[in-house]
This record gives sequence, structure tokens and C-alpha cells, in this order.
Amino acid sequence: MYHNQPDGALASSHISAPAKIDNLDAFIKQTRPRYPVTVLRPEKLTTRAAEFVSLFPGRILYAVKCNPDERVLRALIAGGLDSFDCASIGEIQLIRSIKPDATIYFMHPIKSRESIREAYFDHGIRAFVLDTADELQKIVEETKKAKDLTLFVRMAVPKQKVTTDFSAKFGANPMLTGELLRMARKHAAHLGLSFHVGTNCVDTGAYGHAVKVATDVIKASGVKVEAIDIGGGFPATLDPANPPPPLSEFIGAAQGSLKDAGMEDIQMLCEPGRGMVAAAGQLVVRVEGRKGDLLFLNDGTYGGMFEGGPSCDLPYPVRMIRAKGAKASASVAPFRFAGPTCDSVDMLKGPFMLPDDIKEGDFIVMDQLGAYGETTRTNFNGFTEVVKVELTEKKAKTKLRKVA
Repeated sequence: MYHNQPDGALASSHISAPAKIDNLDAFIKQTRPRYPVTVLRPEKLTTRAAEFVSLFPGRILYAVKCNPDERVLRALIAGGLDSFDCASIGEIQLIRSIKPDATIYFMHPIKSRESIREAYFDHGIRAFVLDTADELQKIVEETKKAKDLTLFVRMAVPKQKVTTDFSAKFGANPMLTGELLRMARKHAAHLGLSFHVGTNCVDTGAYGHAVKVATDVIKASGVKVEAIDIGGGFPATLDPANPPPPLSEFIGAAQGSLKDAGMEDIQMLCEPGRGMVAAAGQLVVRVEGRKGDLLFLNDGTYGGMFEGGPSCDLPYPVRMIRAKGAKASASVAPFRFAGPTCDSVDMLKGPFMLPDDIKEGDFIVMDQLGAYGETTRTNFNGFTEVVKVELTEKKAKTKLRKVA
């Protein structure tokens, strides 16, 4: 059970131990928590991991950055995952501590020399990604010209229907990618080409197009390439009334392009993050005040809703819980959200459709926050307190309101 802290208590990032519950609404109504409540549904993680394992024909690397919570990692491992995409030594150490025999790929295109050296010699990492000749040289030098390297050249792809364009920061253009493949081939026991179509991609054709570009580049390079990594970008269900295509269609689009290129036997990898874990997380926030269509909440973009702010404007599915008082209105209206900090950047434009009589003291359940929500949380302005719960699902499901 959760106990409120005294008003003056600003503990250094105090986080209560997870409570195990089987009814979220009952928990909120009973405890009326003062602080935001982060909800994890481990069964959804295990089920989703098993779905990926059953459908994807190659190696699945969970993108640890998306949610590195140990409970998340253990649930995914229980679903059959044994390989991980890490971007830092910290993530590598975390995975080694939980699953020492895991296969880890160091997939940050720009790494410090110390990190390359430590990954190879201290943690047994053999797979690295690069998108420049300078990075290739660093890897070769810091591994002392190792003969057992698996190297991936990351290619930039044109922006698709995505929330964030990952090629704006990483990836070589197709012509340079071919040149890098030829250079890397001399140092690689196994050579691959990787790309990332962008986060929260809802267009299956983006994967098919990117694979076609990749296979064209491989053919033009004139060297043998053993693998294609189609990255992540698999979407979350942000509008329950209009869900994205099923996972099988994204995989099928990539496989179709490989078959058309005569490369159906090449090893395929993927790096799911959001599409693997988003549905397993929720955030419950309390309304602290209302100004017209603007609701002031006890959490925001500096907390668990970073991607709902100006960086991504993700329209999370929402519903209301009224802990006390008259039954909520059946009429709904569009609302904007404001977080608790003093920064005006701390806002979410929505629109979020909620009962038009929502007021101070009501609670809002925000869905699809298993991805990036808690990992981007900060201590800004001293808003550090959260309550953690693990929810075991009952068969009866509560319908989320559609986001306009």
C-alpha cells in the first residue's frame, strides 16, 4: 500500500516499491494517490515478445533504451528474447547482470574509444555498427584489429510517415553506404547493412522500400553481405479505433522486398522498442486544476510524458477515473494538458477527449506509455515522486476513449 509523504518532503527521486494489483480503478479510488502512478503489465510484455519470436524469421534485438526496467527485461526474456540492442556501456552492463549469456549488439553509430574497447575486451561484444569511415577506424583500432567482428553499416533512408526521423541524425547516404561496405568487408568476419525507418512508423511500405534500397546498395557494392537489420519503428496503438497494421504485415513487406531482390536467404534482424513494450505501460495522473480546456496535471513532459510534448506530440489514449463525487458526464470534449513544472514547454496539445465535466481531483489513465515514459523522467522542479504498481489483467477490459 502507498503512503503519502509529508508536504515538505522532497526526497531525492523517491520511488515507492511496486505494489501488485489486479484492478487499477479500485486501487485509484481506494488510495487517491497524491503522486503519479506508473503501471506495468508484465503479461503483455511476455505475450508480445512471444508474438515477435513466432513471426520474425531472424534475430530480434530488443532496443534497451526504450525501457530498461529490470522487470521489463525479465518479462521479455520470459517471452523468448535472448538478444539486445544496446547503445551504451551502462546498458551492456545491465543486460549482462540480468542475462549473462545474452547476445548483445552495440548499435550506437558513434561510440567513444573507451566504450568500444570495454565492450569488446570486458563484455565480449563482437557486433558493432558504424556510419562513417572514422568510426570504422576507431572500431578496428580499439579492438586491436580483431578478426571476429560483426560490423553493420548504417544507411540513412528518406523520411516516411513517422513521428521522428532517425536518419536526420544517423546513417550514411546510399552511395557512401556502398563504399563503407567495401571498407568494412576487409575487417569483418560477418558484414551487415542496417537502417531505421523512424519511430512509430505506421506504413508497412516504408519497410519494403527501405529493404529495396538496401539490397540495391548491397548489389552495387560488389561485396558479400551476410545480414540486413531492418531496425525498429514498429508502432504503438495510439488510436484504439484505428489500430496500425498487424506486425505480420510489416515483416511481410520486408520479406517481400528481399524475395524480389533474390536475397530471401540473407539473415534478417530487427530492433523493436516501442512496438514491443508500449502497450504494457500506463500512467495515471491527477487533475490539480482546470482553465477552460487546459487541465493542470501532477505529471508532464519533464516526467512520464516527454513524447506527448512538443518533441513528438504523441496523442496517448486516455480515460477518466472519478474517485469521488457524482458520476461523470457522458458528453466528452477536447482538452489540452499542462504538467506541474513552471516551464511552459511542459504542455501537451492533444486534443485528449474526456468527460466535459472533468475537474480537480479526477484521475486520468494514459495508455501506451510502456515505451520511453519512465526512462525519460527527470527531477526538474523537484517533481520526483511516483508510485509504481504491477497490474495483473482481469479478463474484463476497460474501453479507452478515442483520441480525436
